[in-house]
Amino acid sequence: MHELGLMTGVMDAAVKAAREAGAVRLLSVKLSIGEANEAVEDALFFAFDALAAADPFTEGAVLDLTMVRPRSICLECGEEFEHDLYSRLCPACDSFATELVAGRELSIESIEVDLPES
Repeated sequence: MHELGLMTGVMDAAVKAAREAGAVRLLSVKLSIGEANEAVEDALFFAFDALAAADPFTEGAVLDLTMVRPRSICLECGEEFEHDLYSRLCPACDSFATELVAGRELSIESIEVDLPES
């Protein structure tokens, strides 16, 4: 289950940023992940919830997840198109010369934290 490894890295980065900002709690993480990473959406939520529950700083934190569909560009005709994980044939010219431009990313878009009262 590589989803646990992915979420461990996400949680570590989010907690580090939250602590550096002086937060008292991490409330939520907004994450974009490409479908080409072949991560199972339910497993990502499960892993996040399990990791969040293990630390009072993150307990109850919520994951806002966006799955990004694969998108490629044709190197022959320039057509940009969305596709499934395995069909990267250009729909405009039938070329196999395509390059993946989206769908492999893993990006923390934002975090929400609880800051101490001044």
